Amino acid sequence: MTFGFASSSAASLSTSTAPAGRLLEPAEWAAAGIPLLRNPREVVSGLHARHHPRPSTAIVAVLDPEERLCASASFSPRAAPADGWMLRNALLSQLRRVIPHDLRRRTPVRTAVLLYCREGDARWTEEDGAWMWGLRDACTLHGLRCGAYITLTHDGWQVLGEGRGGRRPNAHSAPEPFATADAPPPAPRTGGPVSEVLRRAAAR
Repeated sequence: MTFGFASSSAASLSTSTAPAGRLLEPAEWAAAGIPLLRNPREVVSGLHARHHPRPSTAIVAVLDPEERLCASASFSPRAAPADGWMLRNALLSQLRRVIPHDLRRRTPVRTAVLLYCREGDARWTEEDGAWMWGLRDACTLHGLRCGAYITLTHDGWQVLGEGRGGRRPNAHSAPEPFATADAPPPAPRTGGPVSEVLRRAAAR
């Protein structure tokens, strides 16, 4: 059994590469109540720095309620016509590999977002629609909230359905350094009988 919105009449009349019902159009995605990211650039930059994506790379990430990263995985789907069902299975496989499901919860508390690096410009494509369908269905089957779908192209990044985006990072930019403060190395221990012996030897 598959889940998802039925394709519009316009989409069903077109020569779609995805089977009917296995892609979401921008209007359907926007109407699905996808939660907005508070700081999309921070999320995009963090994933870009971790995974160094190149075109045809997908990154699925799970965020906690504070938008802290719980887990992420990057992969390159097999070259084939865009099919939401196949992409759903690929996403679900990655989610199962990096984080336990939340199916026992009454309501999801963690959110999955998808960043897809591809060629072309930022305009919606049927491939994007198949990824949207796949992300939405994979989240349902893994007990997660369906979050943002983000494209990364040579023009920059774009949160589809929201109109938010930026020029950097982009599909060909170098990763930015992590904005993390590593703990300083522990100071050498002093005192004790060994230190006292060394101190006396140095004083001679």
